[in-house]
Amino acid sequence: MDDSLWGRLFNFENYGELLGLVQNSIIAGAVLGIVGGLIGVFVMQRDMAFAVHGISELSFAGASAALLFGANVVAGSLVGSLVAAILIGLLGAKARDRNSIIGVLMPFGLGLGILFLALYPGRSANKFGLLTGQIISVDDPQLGVLIAISIVVMVALLLMWRPLTFDSLDADVAAARGVPTRVVSLAFMVLLGLTVAVSVQIIGALLVLALLVTPAAAALRVSASPVVVPLLAMTFGFVSAVGGILLAIGGSLPISPYITTISFTIYVVCRLIGVRTSARAGRMHRQNVGV
Repeated sequence: MDDSLWGRLFNFENYGELLGLVQNSIIAGAVLGIVGGLIGVFVMQRDMAFAVHGISELSFAGASAALLFGANVVAGSLVGSLVAAILIGLLGAKARDRNSIIGVLMPFGLGLGILFLALYPGRSANKFGLLTGQIISVDDPQLGVLIAISIVVMVALLLMWRPLTFDSLDADVAAARGVPTRVVSLAFMVLLGLTVAVSVQIIGALLVLALLVTPAAAALRVSASPVVVPLLAMTFGFVSAVGGILLAIGGSLPISPYITTISFTIYVVCRLIGVRTSARAGRMHRQNVGV
């Protein structure tokens, strides 16, 4: 057993056997990466990255309460997420109101979660996993629930794609054209709450942004196409989640540092590509104007 820093980060002894133990987590990570990347495009368009973090804190509180009282942790996480999402959707129609509500909900949810975990008499690994994710925490029933919820979110997003896109880009014009913006916004918040709840089970409450924001932010750095951006975001989310899990299998650290590092690296590369592309376009424009 290699106890060095490198050994704790990457240790591929018995990798094949370990790989067989985390099949559910790999499948869950792949599904969440795809769903998170897709919904993340609308999160970025609607400037709601802060809302993702706020919902995750209430999701953490719900999961912690379920852990304390011996209930289903996934169900607790779902209840917490949906409560937060609906409150934000109903009370935060304007960006200023929304940010204020999120700023109130975040410390409240985090405080409740910490209280419930402090009262929980069980294993400390269960407490830590809610914050940073657990690589072997996904059993067959949880995987089934995760896939079912992800399918619901994907289908709902596809069905409401056009009005949601219209509302995300210009809510006032969308309302004037007859789009039920209030309903669309609330429906999106519910879908976001569902996605956050299932993501917390894999990457933890503190770092859920790595799957629901960073891939989409990276995609928007290299393209503005309404087709290319979602495809890239889903690809980046998939690579981050599955790649992070595959690396985490060989280490003794929580899964989240691996996922967040891959996700951040992709964002940095895309940002550099975007800067270079913009500079090249600027030079070409100046040359054409000069001509």
